[in-house]
Amino acid sequence: MRTRIYLLLVAISISFSSMAQSLVEKANAEYVADKYANALQLYLQAASEEGVSSDLYYNIGNTYYRMGELGHAVLYFERAVMLDPQNDDAKTNLEFVNSKIQTKIAQEKSFVIQVIDDFVGSLSSNTWATLAAISFILLLSGILLYVFSSVIALRKIGFFGGGVMLLSTIITLLCAISMKSKVEAHNKAIVITPSVTLSTVPRTPKDKNEEAFILTAGNKVTIVDSVETKNGEEKIKWYDVKADDTHRAWLKSDNIEII
Repeated sequence: MRTRIYLLLVAISISFSSMAQSLVEKANAEYVADKYANALQLYLQAASEEGVSSDLYYNIGNTYYRMGELGHAVLYFERAVMLDPQNDDAKTNLEFVNSKIQTKIAQEKSFVIQVIDDFVGSLSSNTWATLAAISFILLLSGILLYVFSSVIALRKIGFFGGGVMLLSTIITLLCAISMKSKVEAHNKAIVITPSVTLSTVPRTPKDKNEEAFILTAGNKVTIVDSVETKNGEEKIKWYDVKADDTHRAWLKSDNIEII
């Protein structure tokens, strides 16, 4: 069901389609009535029973924001954008909520890398793959035109057009592979606890020397490694994470949720 709740706009606008209709409609009604806990339960039930979508993740993110849970709000807006990079509403709300995060550690990138990332991330892997297939078909058409046409002008069009389509095929195919790898990597996570002190070793810091830095809810981290430790019979999973190029340390798995 294409049902979006526009959290940050002046008016609440809802559109409809066929996905999980009864559950999402009930959730929408609860949301409009400011019964956010009930709405969240219904949205999550719809995701579990009917499957996920970018719009549904977007609604869940809005609901978490209304409940004051910035970490989960960022998490679901990130998931919405990952499923549909053209979901501009999710992008807008993600940017808005990120501006509210305390002790935000910016993952700075060079201008060129940022431009490339924005370009690759502008479309889903399936869309890039479709464009690659179209470019390849046009490439073959250009080759056939160059080889079999007796008209010089058409042969030139086939030659230069084929060259352009070859470049387009390579670029779009690389973008498709990059986006697919990004989605399947499962190495990006969001801090969901209000605040967590990261450790220089995979255990709770015993003193100030083992304290690395503090992250608050909503910060994004990259998972580098993981280990399991034991506290009696209890197994505890620790993640080695990077907040940026200069901030890397350990935290418990229950402090983050993978995008």
